[in-house]
Amino acid sequence: MLELLKIEWLKIKKYTAFILLSSFYVLGVVASNYIVHEFKKNVVDKVQGSQLLFSGSPYDFDVVWKTVTYYSSFFLMLPALLIVILISNEFGFKTHRQNIIDGWSRMQFLNVKVVSAILIALASTLVVFITGLIFGFASGTSFSLNGFENIGYFLLKAISYNMLAVLISLLTKKSGVAITVFFIYTIFENGISLLLFFWAIELKKDYNFDWGNLGNYLPMNASDGLLTSPFQNFSNMASKFLPTDFNWVVLAFAIAYLILFYSWSKRKMLKSDL
Repeated sequence: MLELLKIEWLKIKKYTAFILLSSFYVLGVVASNYIVHEFKKNVVDKVQGSQLLFSGSPYDFDVVWKTVTYYSSFFLMLPALLIVILISNEFGFKTHRQNIIDGWSRMQFLNVKVVSAILIALASTLVVFITGLIFGFASGTSFSLNGFENIGYFLLKAISYNMLAVLISLLTKKSGVAITVFFIYTIFENGISLLLFFWAIELKKDYNFDWGNLGNYLPMNASDGLLTSPFQNFSNMASKFLPTDFNWVVLAFAIAYLILFYSWSKRKMLKSDL
């Protein structure tokens, strides 16, 4: 596997899309958190009574891990888009055939893509971890691992996005189609998730049925639901009206979807024509 990964690295290390999307991701993570920091400091804190909703800085070490993972997660589309492009290009330029002619098995081809997707997710998470350290130390507060489980949730979300990108690429095999399907599905699922969220609120209010945020039980939103707002005071006030966050249920769904993505990708790779 290590030799196969070295080959993958040789393919992408000078690839323009890899350099640009990686750079945009790092820039987006740092810039988004800086904007939130400055907005809280220069706008929110100057509003009378805002302390009732937003106490303290979201980048104090006791909440920084929740903050950086929440806002950085909006940029996980970029690594997933990179994976879509890389795998689709394999089929577009027929290099997957050449790999198999050269002695790779179909499972080796699939597994090196999956491992690459996981490594990209790990690299994405490392960027967020370093960003959290920088903002946390800059806040002047004492180092804390309070809420550090959010780094794990972020990694799970990154892997989920990347594995969905692998699956869509294998199903479509064309770069333009894969990118289109990926974005359309993301928009569609987010729309359905929002409708299910409002339905869950109505169930709790009208029938006293609290089944959690039903939108978080969808494939991409499962891992999303584990990353919650860092503004705890506001979240606590709204919790009286909102569905309960059943994190263990959402986590189970997220893991189940990962298994589904891999199983479906495996079946597609083994059964389809080259």
